[in-house]
Amino acid sequence: MKKIMITMGVLSFIYGSSSAQEIKESEVPVAVKEAFKKQFPNVKDVDWEKEGSNYEAEFELVQVPMDGKGKKREIEKSVEYTANGELIQLEEEVEVVSLPAAINEYVNKNYPGKKIKEASKITEANGTVKYEAEVEKQDLIFDANGAFLEKEATKDDDDKKKN
Repeated sequence: MKKIMITMGVLSFIYGSSSAQEIKESEVPVAVKEAFKKQFPNVKDVDWEKEGSNYEAEFELVQVPMDGKGKKREIEKSVEYTANGELIQLEEEVEVVSLPAAINEYVNKNYPGKKIKEASKITEANGTVKYEAEVEKQDLIFDANGAFLEKEATKDDDDKKKN
């Protein structure tokens, strides 16, 4: 019994330290905060997380239609940096209808009757673009052309596992 408890404790520690953890802005390295302010000088309301040794800022921006006549829309964004303030990637919520057609085709074929709940565009520091489509409590990752790459558990699933 004692071995089981020790093993469970070690596994909990490993799992807990590998997933994102909310942190206070005061815990974010100065280089990361400076890089964020330089990239997004007008953003004030930011939620910070630590993901492994990296730092992620989550925030919302208001998108105004180019013609000024449509509805304003809040766009969720997140940006991830190394501890030295080097950009890793930017993730931006997009409308499902703006995804490459190949992504919808993949979902229709592999998840019949299921819909894409949320979608986002991920731009890595080197300019590589990927798309993320949430289906059935998992994130499906695609390349810029809509070719399937991998699947991951959603953050919501991670949060439920922790609790």
